Amino acid sequence: MLNKIEHIGIAIKDALVSEPIFNALLNQKPTKREVVEKENVQTIFYQVGESKIELLQSLSDEGAIAKFIAKKGEGIHHIAFLVDDIVAELARLKSEGFQLINESPVPGADNKLIAFVHPKTTNGVLIELCQEVIKN
Repeated sequence: MLNKIEHIGIAIKDALVSEPIFNALLNQKPTKREVVEKENVQTIFYQVGESKIELLQSLSDEGAIAKFIAKKGEGIHHIAFLVDDIVAELARLKSEGFQLINESPVPGADNKLIAFVHPKTTNGVLIELCQEVIKN
């Protein structure tokens, strides 16, 4: 079950340009920064109520975010939903006919397991599922 919007991911070209814009817009500084080497991306998080805004800057011209920006420009990249059981939710969505980008969850930013649903089956919107990783 989708519990809430966990975050909205926004593709940016340059954090040095975009961060001051979002600092002013949201009237706050980022709450967290993280590099996700596997995804070749730098993330900058802002807490907004119960949800977050995630700025995504590619670390190379070959990264998924760089390719997205080259094709569509800067802007909303994805909407992420928090789930309790990401494996069960992926199975449910697949049984409903949704095309999955990730058949199994992978480690993502902000101590989450993540998986994406292809925008071809969600009216052009890239959907991310997130599950908190339980710390021992």
